[in-house]
Formats: sequence, C-alpha cells, structure tokens
Amino acid sequence: MFLGRIRRTPSGPVELVARHPDGGLISLAGLGGDDPVALIASLGLDRLAEHAAGRRPELAEDEVLFEPPVATCTKICCLALNYAAHAEESGMEVPPEPVLFFKPPSALTGHNRPVIAPARTRHLEHEVELAVVIGKATRDLPAERWREAVAGYTVINDMTARDLQLANIARNVPWDQSKGFDTFAPVGPYLATSDEVSDPQALELTLEVDGEVRQRANTKQMVFDIPRLIADLSDGMTLMPGDLIATGTIAGIAPLKDGETMRATVTGVGTLVNTVKFRSA
Repeated sequence: MFLGRIRRTPSGPVELVARHPDGGLISLAGLGGDDPVALIASLGLDRLAEHAAGRRPELAEDEVLFEPPVATCTKICCLALNYAAHAEESGMEVPPEPVLFFKPPSALTGHNRPVIAPARTRHLEHEVELAVVIGKATRDLPAERWREAVAGYTVINDMTARDLQLANIARNVPWDQSKGFDTFAPVGPYLATSDEVSDPQALELTLEVDGEVRQRANTKQMVFDIPRLIADLSDGMTLMPGDLIATGTIAGIAPLKDGETMRATVTGVGTLVNTVKFRSA
C-alpha cells in the first residue's frame, strides 16, 4: 500500500489516505488517527488492505495538500558519503564506517511544498535519497533481522546549504545547521509499505530540475546497505516508530536557482516534487 497524510484545505484536519491502484486517493479516516506507522503496527497490512479493497477514490492528488507521510518522527538519521561516486565528486574518501548526521523533525515538509532557503545562504543543492521508515522501537538489532524494524520506504531530498556547510568544514566545526533549516527535509508523497518493495537494494534514483536530469544511480551502489545501517544505528541508540533513515545521496549534486522545481524519484516508491524559494532573492 501507498499511505499518505493530506489536508483538503490549508486549515483542515490531517487525514490518512491510500493511493488507489488506478489513481486517486481513498480516505482511511474511519480507521482513526492520521499515523500510518501506528496503524500498520496496530491493524496490520492485511486489515488495512481489506478496508481499502473495493472502495473507489474520493480525492484526486492535485486537489489535496500533502503532509510528510510520518505523523511522529523523533529524528532523521542521515548517512553521508554512502555512494562512492558522490564521495569522489565531493573530494572525499569513502568512509570505512557509516558516517551519521541528524536533521531535526522541524525540517520536514511535504510533497508539492516549497523548500525555502534562509537569507544567510545563496548556494542550495539537492540530494535525492531513499528513506527507510522505522516501524517499531528498535535497539541492538542484528543485521540479519533488519526487516523487523521497517514499516516501509519513502523519498527524501536532503537539502543542503552548501556554502554554509563548506565554510564550517573548513573551520573544522559541525555543519548540521546547513542541513537542518525548516523545509530542508522534503519527504513523500507516500509511505510505501514494506510489501511494496521486494528489494530496497535494487531501486533506481533520479532527480530532475525543471526537466533536466541531474542525478541518476541505483541503491545497489550503496557503500553500506540497509541491513548494515540499521544494525549500526540501533547499536546503543533506540530508533523510534516514524524515525527516518536517509540512506545517502548519489553523484550529481548541483546548485539550484530561485523558482526551480525538483522531481526526486525512487522507482517503486514515489516521486517527490518541490520548488525552491530563496529569501535572499
């Protein structure tokens, strides 16, 4: 299933929906709550599918406002340099161990929402990534049991104020702020449940800017695969339901201009669209 969180109007309540196979959205409001991860845990995928089966779409995608497809998120765990080609274009070596940084939940925004760069930056770059959605509290999970932690997958665009990041790297100080501004973690449109993705290490990733392909690669090229990442991150740190693991971007990062529109796609998971706005423009 492809589960989303939407509003019918800007001030309306958040509703849970499922994407119909033929297009359009089926309301799941009658199930109670707008948290897809919690509903997967409490009802199971079979009951969710039964509820949606045979129902016709009530809403069109272009008639609603998308929220991030997770209702609660305590942290966004982001992996740096997890593709060799991206490490090379960044002038860095492939790390011997996973390199972790965090984005705050306040950075989250939804599909078709603007990414707003603060006035302090004039150099914003895109980074398409596959995101793993954690389904239950997870700590010290062995790599071979990684699927126990996963509720599903979504698309994330790891927005970066590159000028601020490089300045902080040169000063040898943390650069998390350059990644953590409001709207710098667009995600969605949907949570693709785990049964929709048979092999998350065989997915095509692309990012287009106003129709021009900037990034293209496959998740099979990850340096550290998803089982290793979940085992590493949960070693001594609890991953909570709704937390996101952004598994790293691919080569092709490049500057963005005010008003440009990004289309970040992970095959079989979804296409996330966001337009860039610079406060300094």
